[in-house]
Amino acid sequence: MTLSDVETAPLVDLPPGIPGKAPSETRVVVAMSGGVDSSVTAALYAQAGYDVVGITLQLYDHGVAIQKKGACCAGQDIHDARRVAERLDIPHYVLDYESRFKDSVMTDFADAYARGETPIPCVRCNERVKFRDLMETARDLGADALATGHYVQRFAGAAGDGDIHAQLHRAVDDSRDQSYFMFTTKPEQLEFLRFPLGGLPKDETRAIAQQLGLEVAAKPDSQDICFVPDGKYAQVVERLRPEAAEPGDIVHMDGRVLGTHQGIIRYTIGQRRGLGISDTEAGGENAEPLFVVRLNPEQRQVIVGPRSALGVTTVSLTDVNWLGDADLGDVPIDVVVKVRSTGRLLAAQVVASEGGATVTLVAPEEGVSPGQACVFYDPADGSRVLGGGWIRRTS
Repeated sequence: MTLSDVETAPLVDLPPGIPGKAPSETRVVVAMSGGVDSSVTAALYAQAGYDVVGITLQLYDHGVAIQKKGACCAGQDIHDARRVAERLDIPHYVLDYESRFKDSVMTDFADAYARGETPIPCVRCNERVKFRDLMETARDLGADALATGHYVQRFAGAAGDGDIHAQLHRAVDDSRDQSYFMFTTKPEQLEFLRFPLGGLPKDETRAIAQQLGLEVAAKPDSQDICFVPDGKYAQVVERLRPEAAEPGDIVHMDGRVLGTHQGIIRYTIGQRRGLGISDTEAGGENAEPLFVVRLNPEQRQVIVGPRSALGVTTVSLTDVNWLGDADLGDVPIDVVVKVRSTGRLLAAQVVASEGGATVTLVAPEEGVSPGQACVFYDPADGSRVLGGGWIRRTS
């Protein structure tokens, strides 16, 4: 049985197609990971009569991947994507992007940990693989748009200087919102991208999958980074950058050496557990709890201190992508920001600076780590993404 056998009215209002073109004349390439979200994305466009082509990317070693269910683009997931495409009666292709993924995402991930940073490989995957390489492939296939199962919203913006620029907004389901991972998306890419799930709660997405008889309707969401087995990041980094696992000293902010560690890749800013030293050993019976406040990869040092040392108000960014209407310049702009994917929105101001931008937080925030992203949102309601940058320094 195919999708055409299911008698149903349109299940959701899709994002706008291509002006002046009927759906049947509009080719949409859908990035199909084998999960429920991308499968429903393909189904919605197929049901609406678009010319849909499904593409699944093989991103890392298939021999390892096939042993790990629930990870994006693993062997089982490729099989699931193919079965969904058959169900929808759409063409489906599997592309070998393994070398691109290793060069653009995995190597960057390992290098960042070796620098004492906490990287976000999902952002790099969106930026360098899905919205660069895959987008080029979609255009080569004559596509009018590339659709994904990301939980974000895309709206046509207000006209300015004769042009209409698309806007990126948070998803309506705050628990599923992925806008933090999309801050590097360029305006010209937004013109080509479509995100039909941004206006849906996740349970409705699963209900649509069930209604259409998709086998992935109850498939669990992936929780880990796709190429990191069982969430053991240190093992992956150690294999790619062995020097990052070399032992060193755990040093108090005041200069005292309190113990040793087995590699800075095992520590992140704000960490308290797993330091291997007790608070009483560090400063006596009434000592404050100790947290990781800084990593010094050059000296292979993990710097620890009291919780009060974690608060920062100034965040220096590099590789800034700006999506706002007014230019980012030397006049501070009011924004709200996220400094981690699961963090809350923080009131701040952002101003352009040499090599990037500087964000000044209204109130101190703990656990702000280099290598993470600082993403800007419109302070009016916190919905529109105004851009963001990579955190390099804090104070």
